[in-house]
Amino acid sequence: MYDEVIIVSIVFASAIALAIIIGLVVYFAKRLEHKEILAAIEKGIPPSKLRPPEPKSIGPAWIKYITQGIIVLAVAAAIAFSFRGHPFHRNSPAFFVAVILSGVGIALIVRGLLYRKYQPKIQSPDKNNNAENSI
Repeated sequence: MYDEVIIVSIVFASAIALAIIIGLVVYFAKRLEHKEILAAIEKGIPPSKLRPPEPKSIGPAWIKYITQGIIVLAVAAAIAFSFRGHPFHRNSPAFFVAVILSGVGIALIVRGLLYRKYQPKIQSPDKNNNAENSI
C-alpha cells in the first residue's frame, strides 16, 4: 500500500520539478531578451530591428485543430482502455480524465471542421497570374 503512495508522490514531484525548471528557463530567457533590448536602446538601435518577424503558420489552421483533436481522442481512449479490467473502472479518476480528454478532443475536431467551413478561401498564385496574363 505504501509503495503506491511513494510512486504517486515521485510522479507528482517530478512533474512539479519539471514545471519549475521550464518556468525558470522561460523567465531567464525573457530577462536576457529584456537586457538586450535595453542595451540596443542605449546604443540607439530601434527595438523593432532586433526581433525577426514572426513566421506565419504554413497551411490552413483547420488541419492543425483536427490533428490535435484526433491525438487527444487517442490519448483518452488509451487511458480509458488501460483501466478496463479494473474493478472500479467507472469510478476511477483515470476514467474521468479520459472523459474530459474526450470532450476536449471532440471540441478541437468541431473547431477544425468549423474553421474549414468558414475560413476564407485563399486563391493560389497560379490563378492570379493566369487572370493577369489573359488580359
